[in-house]
Amino acid sequence: MTGVVATSLANVLSVARLTLREALRRRLLWALVGLTVAIVAITGWGFQRIAELSPIGGSQELLGLSQLLVMIAFMFSFVLAMTAVFAGGPAIAEEIESGQALALLARPLRRGELLLGKWVGLALVLVAYAFAAGLAEVGVVAAVTSYAPQDPLGAAGFLAAEGLVLLTLALVFSTRIGPVAGGAIAVVLFGLEWMAGIMAGVGEILNNDGLRAIGPISRLILPSDVLWRGAMFGLEPPADLLAAAGGPGAAVFRVSPFFAAAPPDAIWLGWAIAWVVLALGGAVLLLRRREL
Repeated sequence: MTGVVATSLANVLSVARLTLREALRRRLLWALVGLTVAIVAITGWGFQRIAELSPIGGSQELLGLSQLLVMIAFMFSFVLAMTAVFAGGPAIAEEIESGQALALLARPLRRGELLLGKWVGLALVLVAYAFAAGLAEVGVVAAVTSYAPQDPLGAAGFLAAEGLVLLTLALVFSTRIGPVAGGAIAVVLFGLEWMAGIMAGVGEILNNDGLRAIGPISRLILPSDVLWRGAMFGLEPPADLLAAAGGPGAAVFRVSPFFAAAPPDAIWLGWAIAWVVLALGGAVLLLRRREL
């Protein structure tokens, strides 16, 4: 039994290594890195201009900067989601359509090992990108404005986890439908989940039970909004700064769709982990039952 597990793990790691090598050879990845560097430089210049035109000293100014940083983080989260979808969508579907899957599976390699190896390799790329891009942006903003969010590492971790959810969803679709159709469905679901989170927030503000219920239901289907709220919370100012701001500005800040009053509950974080595990298990079953 131990030998079988060791062999299976070795196969998964071998596929992950090949997937990682292939991802590093793709022009899309390096184009994404170049665009990210450009975005960090441009937004850093923008924050520097803001600091020059209006010296940053008061709590209200720092709250405004935090909201700008969260909005930029949302752009990064969307780029990360698109990257996860376009990397995961073709991972299995293209190899099945081209016949490469038959050649790979002719070796002592199970279908589940192939899929899990693909997931591990692409997950490493996404996590590395999320931490590198997220911490670079936070570092530039801190350097030019002196604004430091309360938990930048946690925010980058939540962004990375959000990307893993989208990668897993794309892989599930990749076992049954083409990469373009599967990627489009995954992106639409990601957008709908984000909108559902906003509607649930509006329901909290208006004390509307119908709108409020949309949040838990959508998070059960796709827990990406839970992780996005964790990223927002990590990028927000410390609680003492928010309390010191007071006034109407802080009130507007609290009802903003780019504000999270608290980090995600442990139950929802546990569900996000369970969702990824269950989705991967479902993807393995779907791939095993598909005719190649």
